[in-house]
Amino acid sequence: MVIVAALYRFAPVADPAALRPVLRELCEGHGVKGTLLLATEGINGTIAGPRAGLDAVLARIRALPGFAELDWKESAAETMPFARLKVRLKREIVTMGQPGVDPTAAVGRYVDPADWNALISAPDVAVIDTRNDYEVEIGSFDGAVDPKTKSFGEFPAWWEANKHRFHNKRLAMFCTGGIRCEKATSWLIGQGVEEVYHLKGGILKYLEEVPEEESLWHGACFVFDRRVSLEHGLRAGEHVLCHACRRPLSEADRTRPEYESGVSCHRCLSEYSESDRARFRERDRQIRLETARRTARDPLLSDDERG
Repeated sequence: MVIVAALYRFAPVADPAALRPVLRELCEGHGVKGTLLLATEGINGTIAGPRAGLDAVLARIRALPGFAELDWKESAAETMPFARLKVRLKREIVTMGQPGVDPTAAVGRYVDPADWNALISAPDVAVIDTRNDYEVEIGSFDGAVDPKTKSFGEFPAWWEANKHRFHNKRLAMFCTGGIRCEKATSWLIGQGVEEVYHLKGGILKYLEEVPEEESLWHGACFVFDRRVSLEHGLRAGEHVLCHACRRPLSEADRTRPEYESGVSCHRCLSEYSESDRARFRERDRQIRLETARRTARDPLLSDDERG
């Protein structure tokens, strides 16, 4: 069993470039894979590994000045959900592209999962999903507004075009693990929005803590690893990725005539040319050949090790 931790914290990092090799070496030494993003505004990422290894990495991050209250959500995977380790330097740990936004100075009001249903059921509350369109498509909360953004950086422009819809409304915002909605609430406060809330721990914490029979969530939650989606109780969902466009596909999606494994799906068929699809077929063929060779060399390889 592999433990997966989705983590983030907005806190000043004096020298992200100096911290990068420290965290990389620590992760590599403890069998931890995944992605860590470092910026002067904080740390964000999802990593996975054995219990002891994950604890060592989390302890090192929490020992940094300002990171004692690091927020992370844990779930389990049968096999390692990441192929490699990436520790990257970024301008922002979640890209909004709005200079001056400082979540360490002001953010919306946190709402625990146990209190979320009551808040979003109130008639004067507008619920906004801050995730990307393909994430929203496979699951969201009852009545949530879908901005239909393709990236988080599109959210400010969407708000400017739609803010008239939320006059005299309290705002409740959510995302996968909490980082996007936290930054969005900080930006909205800077725009003069007075009452804005966000789900503490994000959808993942809600699915972990709120009983399914009491839940206002429908569908699955997209996650950025090989599991693709999670459901109530953080059970692995049915979705797989289209290897052409990287969008999630349900079992029903994979029965559609537009779907070809490794090549296309109904969402991206019109986005690529036939020459693109020929390249995708060849790539898929090469991956299958390499998998067969590796399996022949070592038939005891796990599915993850086979790629």
